Amino acid sequence: MKSAADEAPSSAREQRSVTLGGVFLMATSAIGPGFLTQTALFTAIFGADFAFAILASVVVDIAVQANVWRVLGVTRMRGQELASALVPGLGLAVAVLVGLGGLAFNIGNVAGCGLGLNVFGMPTAWGAFLSGIGAVVLLWRPKAGRALDVFAKTLAAVKILLTACVMVWTHPDYAAAARALVMPSRVAFLPIVTLVGGTVGGYITFAGVHRLLDAGIGGPGAARRLGRAAITGIVITALMRMLLFLAVLGVVGRGGVIDRGNPAASAFRLGAGEWGYHLFGVVLWAAAMSSVVGCSYTSLSFFRTGDTVRRGSGVAVALFIGVSLAIYLAIGRPVGLLVAAGALNGLILPVTLGVVLLAARRRDLLGEYRHPWPLAAAGWAAWAVSAVAGVRAVIEAVGAAGAGK
Repeated sequence: MKSAADEAPSSAREQRSVTLGGVFLMATSAIGPGFLTQTALFTAIFGADFAFAILASVVVDIAVQANVWRVLGVTRMRGQELASALVPGLGLAVAVLVGLGGLAFNIGNVAGCGLGLNVFGMPTAWGAFLSGIGAVVLLWRPKAGRALDVFAKTLAAVKILLTACVMVWTHPDYAAAARALVMPSRVAFLPIVTLVGGTVGGYITFAGVHRLLDAGIGGPGAARRLGRAAITGIVITALMRMLLFLAVLGVVGRGGVIDRGNPAASAFRLGAGEWGYHLFGVVLWAAAMSSVVGCSYTSLSFFRTGDTVRRGSGVAVALFIGVSLAIYLAIGRPVGLLVAAGALNGLILPVTLGVVLLAARRRDLLGEYRHPWPLAAAGWAAWAVSAVAGVRAVIEAVGAAGAGK
């Protein structure tokens, strides 16, 4: 993990490549094992109506990311630095909050690595351990940022293409999904806040823009580029979400019963047989591995200042991944944790987004740049939705837990 000065892009072509790498880092961080689990589980529960939750979450996601990427990019400040500039000491609180949310996600991420390789006969614990070592090596090596860009782009393409193959095989009811997209028969808040939390909550909000800041991309002149990049990342994530939703919908529509213990795996197996199950192993490992890398890189970036990396950052990466692995091996059964982690990061979102939107009004932080008021208004609307949905989701989750006793 190097400083911005060590790898600042020197040409327009390199800037485009690094920007695209940041986009895919954000998208692949979001498309982890929790993403697969949440999407498959909620599709099995809500059927075609889940399409509306996907659309609603995408609208909120765009409003969130466009604001965050623009404000952080223009100020050239990471999330914790912006929070401290707004209120002294707030940066540390935000860093701890995001770090805890990232750790919750990373437990499921390392578990997903093991489960993905287990499809091919490797013991789950060994699969998780070896994947964790691979993530540490990737982030510890010289010029880690550029390797990270290539890694993110490659795994994103693998996940999207393989999921699209399974979707075509399952023959979902596209018309029912299209109707439910705008006219659902029922609306639940838990799926919406969980999707938002899993896509732009916690550390994921900052994954791509922190990568770009580390590469030296930012300033008022980069505002529009950053806004477009943020939206592109959300569109890529939404594409993967919709493909997976349709694949599972095809299985459910044919009367397939999804295993709640491993919903995504059972959907791939029921939809495309044993070859589909092996494809799922590849998709799951790719999703988990990219999320381990993205989560570790971004969560630890909240404990850095300026353009320098603290001594021992490689040790910090190893420790973060090691703790995640140890907790997974102690707890096991990560499905419930993955859904809960999405909801937890959805509750973190109002805090971090609120910091960014308040900072967008500070001329001493933004200089000559003027944040577009329609974008700020959309951001505050997204903040209100995320706050209300977060409270409602907690109520629904508590009610469901009480009914299950």
